[in-house]
Amino acid sequence: MKILVTGGAGFIGSAVCRYIIDQTADTVINFDKLTYAGDMARLAALDGNPRFRAIQADICDASALERAFATHRPDVIMHLAAESHVDRSIDGPSTFIETNVVGTYRLLEASRVYWNGLDAAGRAAFRLHHISTDEVYGSLGDDGLFTEETAYAPNSPYAASKASSDHLVRAWHHTFGIPVVISNCSNNYGPWQFPEKLIPLMIIKALHGERLPIYGTGSNIRDWLHVDDHARALYLILTRGAVGGKYNVGGNAEWRNLDLVRTLCGLLDEMMPTSAHRPHHALIELVHDRPGHDQRYAIDASRIKRELGWEPHYRFEDGLRQTIQWYCDNASWWRALQVSGYSGQRLGFDLSSAPKGPLLDDR
Repeated sequence: MKILVTGGAGFIGSAVCRYIIDQTADTVINFDKLTYAGDMARLAALDGNPRFRAIQADICDASALERAFATHRPDVIMHLAAESHVDRSIDGPSTFIETNVVGTYRLLEASRVYWNGLDAAGRAAFRLHHISTDEVYGSLGDDGLFTEETAYAPNSPYAASKASSDHLVRAWHHTFGIPVVISNCSNNYGPWQFPEKLIPLMIIKALHGERLPIYGTGSNIRDWLHVDDHARALYLILTRGAVGGKYNVGGNAEWRNLDLVRTLCGLLDEMMPTSAHRPHHALIELVHDRPGHDQRYAIDASRIKRELGWEPHYRFEDGLRQTIQWYCDNASWWRALQVSGYSGQRLGFDLSSAPKGPLLDDR
C-alpha cells in the first residue's frame, strides 16, 4: 500500500512515517512544505529506504498536489499538514487559515479528482484520514470527557482553523462520497518535538537553569499522549477505521500544568544529580495568562479501544522520563534550532502592562 502523508516531517507526521516504515510493508510518500516546524532530520533514519520518498511542496499548491497524485498514485492519504501552535495563531491567524483551512480544501479537491479517476477496486480501497485535535471541542469544566459526539466550540484561531478543516472533510464525504475518517487527539509529547511546546521547552530551559514560565495559576489541565502511541493509533484508524467515522485518541493521562512541570523537575533532579540547577522546581514561575486559555481537555478514547483494540502503551511518567533523556542525549538537534533563530520568545500576547515571558504553549 502506498500512503501519501502530508506534513510528514513534522513532530507527529514523522512519528507516523517512522512507524509505517518500521512496522509495515507499506510505502510512504511524504508531502511537506518544511516550515520552521518541519525537519527532515526527524526522518534521517529513513534515508535511502526504497519505501520512503519525500516531496517538498505546499499543501495549498493545487498543481503540486496534482503532480504528487499523478506521479506516485497513492492508495490512501494521511493528512497531518497543519500549523499547530496556539500562541502563534493568536499572533498571526492568517497563516493558520491558509494552511489548515485552504490547504485542507486543496487536498480534498485534489483527492476528489484523483478518486473519481480510479477503477472500482481503487475507489473502494481509498481512504483520506484527516488528523485533528481535541481543541475543536472547546474547554471542559471539572467533570466530563470529550466524546466523538461532543459539539464543536473552538476558542482559539488555531482550534477554529482545525474545526473548519474537520467540517470540510466531513462535507466532502457526505456531498461527494470520498471515503474519509477523522481522528481528534489530545496533547502529544515525546522525542523530536519542536521546543515551543510545553514539555520540551521546560526541559531545555531547566537544563540551562532558566526560569520555567507557567501560564496563570498553572491549574489548566491537559491529557497527554505519547507520540508513538498516537502513530500506532493513526495507522489502525487508517487501515481499520469505519468509513465516515470519527475516533478520539487520548493518553488517559490528565495533568495540571503546574503538577506536570513539578514532576518533570523532580525527574531532572533524579536524572542529573550533579546539576547546578537542583532543585529544578525552584526555577518555576507563574506568568500572565494567555488570551482565551482553555481550562481543561480530556478525551474519552473508549470507541477506538472498543472498535480497534487500541489503548496507550506508555504510562505518562515513563514516557516523560524517556522524553527528558532524549532531549539530554540529543542537545545538538535543539541547539541548532536555537542557533537558527528560535529563542523561545513568547507570542500571541501584546498586553504592554503585563510582564513578558518566553513563549509557552501547553497544546
